Amino acid sequence: MAGPAPHIPVLLTPLLAAVAPVSGVWLDGTFGAGGYARGLLAAGAARVIGVDRDPLAFQMAAAWAGDYGDRLRLVAGTFSDLDTLAGEPLDGVVLDLGVSSMQLDQAERGFSFMKDGPLDMRMSQDGPSAADLVATASESELADIIYLYGEDHASRRIAHAIVEARGRAPITTTLQLAEIVARVLPRPKPGQSHPATRAFQAIRIAVNTEFSELAEGLAAAERALKPGGLLAVVTFHSLEDRIVKRFLQLASGHEANANRYAPQRADTTARFELVTRRAVGPDEDELAANPRARSAKLRVARRTAAPALPLPPEALGVPQFPKTQKKGRR
Repeated sequence: MAGPAPHIPVLLTPLLAAVAPVSGVWLDGTFGAGGYARGLLAAGAARVIGVDRDPLAFQMAAAWAGDYGDRLRLVAGTFSDLDTLAGEPLDGVVLDLGVSSMQLDQAERGFSFMKDGPLDMRMSQDGPSAADLVATASESELADIIYLYGEDHASRRIAHAIVEARGRAPITTTLQLAEIVARVLPRPKPGQSHPATRAFQAIRIAVNTEFSELAEGLAAAERALKPGGLLAVVTFHSLEDRIVKRFLQLASGHEANANRYAPQRADTTARFELVTRRAVGPDEDELAANPRARSAKLRVARRTAAPALPLPPEALGVPQFPKTQKKGRR
């Protein structure tokens, strides 16, 4: 690969194996440090369109992107608009979801509680920050965010602690928020994650509207891919993977029948064919080299010639906020 590689993205080897032989025009919808784009170009892609909403991604790529000439085109934007941003039919789309290593490792971006920094979490470095959300959301809204996006059953306790703390002083740093959450949760046992992990995940997802972006991005990929084109998605937590799995089940006609006594639904034309029947995880070598890969899952599917069909977010299992707050629901 041309130029120095900042890091190797997770599951790159199994991804390239699943989509081989690589050819034509691909779009990397989460360009980040460029690892997937480099891998695709080295494997035989004629061109790669790199899309990212984080300006830092393109600043970092400036030192090496020119080495690929017109084989690599970088576009600022979100992958929910990838079909429009591409401007042409695609042979492949790859999406690496969630927060990137380069974002986590920079304390000033405010994604991690491992180092103190401003409570930011904005992937685009624009719009309302995590500090704004924590300062303005109601207690019930915070509880719903933490429960639905972080699957934390102590969400009401955490939300109450946040609202009490912000009444005394603004919550502006990552360590402030992490300490507020940790104080109301049991001390973790050896090997368990930090008590604030789920709350931080939930707030980050809310700040960046990650689930609506994902649902729209999957639909955009379906519209953009040529017949025979490949969609590869890497997820890092159960909620993301559930949405991707549900999308591919519905799009490929492999939706499980929940009731064997219910009448079979009419067959629908498959819009994707599953390449990976089950999610692919990291092997021992990758885990040894990169412990952050432990929760990663890869799913790959091939587009058919069937017309694209929009699906509502609720059909994909995107968490839905209650229309009315129910006292004592959690």
